[in-house]
Amino acid sequence: MQKALAFMEVNLRHSSLHTHKYESLTKRYEEEIFESYAESNTPAAYRIFWKYGPKKSELTIIAIIPHP
Repeated sequence: MQKALAFMEVNLRHSSLHTHKYESLTKRYEEEIFESYAESNTPAAYRIFWKYGPKKSELTIIAIIPHP
């Protein structure tokens, strides 16, 4: 997980993060929510849910949870 957070600090588009907008949460909360992989190819791999802000060039981590 530390590796994924380090990638996020440098490049949110790093290929191992598989970052994408999480449509169902974006619609529910009416703001863009993104998902990035903290792990992959493991059962219940962890995901990082986040959004931009509150300030420019900041992001807020909403949750780090096992993939449902």
